[in-house]
Amino acid sequence: MSALACGSHPTTTSQPGPPPQPTAPAQPPQPPPPAPTTSTAPEAAAEGVYASDLDRSADPCTDFYEFVNGAWRAANPIPASMTRWSRRWQAGEGAKERLKDILDEASARRDWPAGSVEQQIGDFYGACMDEGRADQLGAAPMKPLLAEIAAIRDRAGLQRMIARLHELSINVPFGVGSDPDLHSPTDVIAWVTAGGLGLPDRDYYVKPEPRFAEARKRYLAHVEQMLALAGVPAPAQAARTVMALETKLAEASLDNVALRDPKATDHEMTLAELQKLSPSFDWAAYLKGAGIAASPFNVTQPAFLREVERRLTGTPIADWRIYLSWHLVREAAPLLSRPFVEASFAFNGAFLAGTQELKPRWKRCVETTDQLLGEALGKKYAERYFPPAAKARMKALVDNLLAAMRETIDRIDWMSPATKQRALEKLATFNPKIGYPDKWKDYSRIPIRRDALWDDVVASLRWNVDDDRAQIGKPVDRGRWGVTPPTSDAYYSASRNEIVFPAGILQPPAFRMEATDAVNYGAIGVVIGHEISHGFDDQGAQFDARGRLSNWWTPEDLAKFQQRGACVVDQYEHYFIEPGIHHNGKLVLGEAIGDSGGANLAFRALQRAQRAAPGPTIGGFTPEQQFFIGWGQFRADAIRPETQRLMIQGDPHPIAKFRVNGPLSNMPDFARAFSCKADAPMVRPAAQRCEVW
Repeated sequence: MSALACGSHPTTTSQPGPPPQPTAPAQPPQPPPPAPTTSTAPEAAAEGVYASDLDRSADPCTDFYEFVNGAWRAANPIPASMTRWSRRWQAGEGAKERLKDILDEASARRDWPAGSVEQQIGDFYGACMDEGRADQLGAAPMKPLLAEIAAIRDRAGLQRMIARLHELSINVPFGVGSDPDLHSPTDVIAWVTAGGLGLPDRDYYVKPEPRFAEARKRYLAHVEQMLALAGVPAPAQAARTVMALETKLAEASLDNVALRDPKATDHEMTLAELQKLSPSFDWAAYLKGAGIAASPFNVTQPAFLREVERRLTGTPIADWRIYLSWHLVREAAPLLSRPFVEASFAFNGAFLAGTQELKPRWKRCVETTDQLLGEALGKKYAERYFPPAAKARMKALVDNLLAAMRETIDRIDWMSPATKQRALEKLATFNPKIGYPDKWKDYSRIPIRRDALWDDVVASLRWNVDDDRAQIGKPVDRGRWGVTPPTSDAYYSASRNEIVFPAGILQPPAFRMEATDAVNYGAIGVVIGHEISHGFDDQGAQFDARGRLSNWWTPEDLAKFQQRGACVVDQYEHYFIEPGIHHNGKLVLGEAIGDSGGANLAFRALQRAQRAAPGPTIGGFTPEQQFFIGWGQFRADAIRPETQRLMIQGDPHPIAKFRVNGPLSNMPDFARAFSCKADAPMVRPAAQRCEVW
C-alpha cells in the first residue's frame, strides 16, 4: 500500500555510491584503445559511443568499468534523491518527466468523461499532488482502519482483519496471490507466500553482525516514532512487541538463497491439506470472502505457515492488534502528512539505502500512478513515445539473439545430443513481448476523485488485488504483462517461458534508433541475451519447454552444467564491496549467468549482423570495441555504499562494477578487442574462466 514510497520498480528503484575497489592484483597499465579521430565533439557521433564519458586515464584492460564512464560519473555525482546514477538511471528519471507531461495535461482538465483514461489518471495524479490536503488530514485517513484493528477481540476478528488488509495488498503475516501451477503451467492457482516483515529480510532479524544489530536498533526506534505519530498508546513497548513477533516469523522464513530454488518453494496442497497445516485459520471462509476460486494451493514455505499457526494460537490478541496496526501505519505513511512521509523516508530511504533527500512529490506521484494505474498511463506513454519503427527494430534484434542462442546450443561441446534437443525445444517455445500489451486493462470501474487520495489509492489497490485473484482457477492469460509499459527493465518468466521488454527500457542508452548495430547490440542486445539466458540459468534450467518444473537434463549433462555454475559462484564470492562484505555467489548466480550469457549471445549476434552488413569504425573504435563500450555505458552505475550493502544482502543482481567487469573478464573476444595481455586484470586465466552459455 506504500504508494508514495520511494520507487520500487525498475524505473524508480533505489540501488546505491562510489565503486568498490578492484579485487584483481595491480598490473602494469595496458595501452588504451586509440583516441577518437573522426570528431572532437562531446558526443563524438550520435550513432557511436558516448566518447565524452570515457576516462582515458583508465586502462580498459585493468578496470573497464572505470574506463567506460569514469569521466561521466566524475562530472555527474549521484543526485541527493537517488541511490544510484548513470546515463541509464538519468534516462529513467527523464521518462518520468515525460509521464509528468502526460499527467499534467490530463489533470489540467476537469471535463473528461467519467471512467475515461484521461479522467482517471488526471484526477488520481491531481489528488496525489494536493500535498496541502494531505498535511491537513494528517493520520485521519487511516483512523477508521486503525479503529477496526483496535476492536479485534477474538481469533475470528483477527482473521477478518488479516483478510481486510490483504485486500489492500498489505500481506501480513502471509500473502495469497495468483501464479501458474509449477507442474501444469497452463493453469493459474493460488500461491500462499510468506510476508509480514518490516525489515528487508530474515537476516536482519537473526544475524549477529554489527550492521544487522544496528539495523534492528534503528528499526525499533523507527517503529516507536511511527506508532507515536499514529497515536498508538505506549509506542516504545508496542515497538518491542512488533519486533518480537516479526523475529519469530523471520526465524521460520527461508533465506534469500534458498528462495531462489524453485524446488524449495514447491509444495502443492489441497484445501484440506492447507487447513491441516494451519487449522486455526478458516481457509474456506477466507477464500469465500476474497472471491478466490477453488484451486490447488502452492504453499511456498510450509514451515513459515506452521509458525503463523503457532502465533495465531500462542500470541495474545493484544499483540496482534499492535502488529497489524504497525503494518497499516508502515504502508500508509507515504500517503499521509509530512511527518509520516519524512519519518518513513528517514529509515527506509536515508538509513537503509543512503538516499540523502526525498524525491519531489511530483515524481513520487508519477510513480504511484504508474504503480496503480499502470496500463492506463502506459497506453498514453506508448502512443506518444514508442513508435512502430522502434518495435520493428527491437523485434529484429530479439530474433537475431534467439538465433544466436540456437547456434550456441548447437556448438557447445559439453552437452549431449539428447539434452541439446530438449534445450532447442525450449528455445523454440520462447514468447517475446515488446513494448506494450496487445490488450489493455480496463480500469474504468475504479471510482477516482480529485479530492480523495486515500480513497483513490484504496480503490485502486482493491481493483488490482481483485484483478489478480480473478485469474485463480483459470487458464493462464498469455496476454497479461507483469510490468507496466513505462518500466525501465525487462524480465523472463519461467512458467510462461516468455521474455518481456517494455517500452520504458527501449530508450537511450539501452536502445537508440540512430545508433550503430554494434552499440545497440552491446546495450539492449546484451539485455535481450540476458533474458534469454535466464531460461537456461540455474533456476530457468529447471523448467522445460512447456514451463513445467521438470528435469530435462541427462544426469551427466546436469552435473557439467552445475559445475560451470559453481565456477561463477566462486568468481563472484571474490568480489568485495568493502572489507569483510562480498557478494554471495549463490545469490547472484542466476543474474551472473544472465549477464555472461547475454554478453556472449549479443556478441555472436553482432558477428552475424556484421557478416551481412559490416559496421563502421567510429571515433577510432572498431565495431567490436563499440559493442563492449555500449554494454559498459549502459550498465556502469555509481551506487551509494548503503545501497550496495542492501544489494549484497538481498538483491540477486551483482553491483554495477561487477556486472560490467565480471562477464567481460571471461570473454576472449573482449581481450582481443582491446589487445589485453594475458595477465591483465580484465583477463581471467583460461583455467579460471567461467562460461555457461
